[in-house]
Amino acid sequence: MNTPGSSARIVVLGAGFGALSSVRLLRRHGCTAPITLLAPRPELHYLPGTIWIPSGLRSRADLVVPLEPFFERMKVQFRAASVTGLSADGRTVHSSAGDIANDALVIASGGRFIKKLPGIEHAITPCEGIDAAERIRDRLRAIESGTIAVGFGANPNEPSAVRGGPMFEFLFGIDRQLRREGRRERFKLVFFNGSREPGARLGAKAVARLLERMRRQGIETRLGHKPLRFEANKVVTEGGEFAVDLILFMPGLTGPAWLEQSSLPRSPGGLIQADAQCRVAGFERVYVVGDSGSFPGPDWMPKQAHMADLQAEAAARNLLAELAGATPVHGFKVELMCIIDALDEGTLVFRNPQRQLVLPPMRAMHWTKRAFEQRYLRQYR
Repeated sequence: MNTPGSSARIVVLGAGFGALSSVRLLRRHGCTAPITLLAPRPELHYLPGTIWIPSGLRSRADLVVPLEPFFERMKVQFRAASVTGLSADGRTVHSSAGDIANDALVIASGGRFIKKLPGIEHAITPCEGIDAAERIRDRLRAIESGTIAVGFGANPNEPSAVRGGPMFEFLFGIDRQLRREGRRERFKLVFFNGSREPGARLGAKAVARLLERMRRQGIETRLGHKPLRFEANKVVTEGGEFAVDLILFMPGLTGPAWLEQSSLPRSPGGLIQADAQCRVAGFERVYVVGDSGSFPGPDWMPKQAHMADLQAEAAARNLLAELAGATPVHGFKVELMCIIDALDEGTLVFRNPQRQLVLPPMRAMHWTKRAFEQRYLRQYR
């Protein structure tokens, strides 16, 4: 028996957490319509695991998941292409492989790092992917001593468009790695940020604990001074400059470049403007989930895989409702949940509108994070 909208053509943009969850949840909620997924490669790159590449705990092979078996199970047609634009009504996706028509569209093509800081080519941006994590690994192997600077920035027009959590993980992971290797005393670790309370979206208690941990572990902090530029061996901020041998820096996020070739509404920070049901304002049956979107909610709403999964649930339900001629009413929970890992222990941070929870570092949390990775990836293998 056909379900409402079973002949509709659904197109999903991206092959990350939000896109794959959208496909999975559409099928789970009874969608029988043809689904086309457009992405450069039929692969999921499990970016949360890149924090373990420098230490050798993970490799590229562990974190790249071929998606052909998943697409076959989900009856998804894959198109290898990059998005280049969108028609004015949202019904045609322009891509490097030609135009793709749709009756319903889910945009989950991710965000883009704002690389406007002068000299940013001298820094490695860890969350750009596995290549970046491998560069960090190789640099750590090559240098015998020196100063390693770790920091993150923000989108000045959209405070929530930032991803600071992984930088704490790289910082504490490198500290632990160097201690294991018996050479921590030959390195200075410096954490820098333009805010006096870096990672404030995690909550005040979490920030205090992270800074106290840095103090205990001999990690120098330079806070409250905006970075002005990077040089090959120097970080320059409004509060002064310091010499470095390796810079890890995560800029703020904005929308994907192809938005310039569309009429989609954008937030002040350059992301796709969505409502509480993940609908793109002014467009029929066009939804956005994950890092591409700007959503109503508290200023601490995270840019993380967990949040993308929650938004994908709402988008899938609402898209199917629209195809059936009903009014989309499903919202999504706003929830921050992460384990800040340090190779052999982890700190659980949880936040929702009602409560905040920060647990002290525990070995059990490290193993919980590893178990979650295994369980999460199993559904796509």
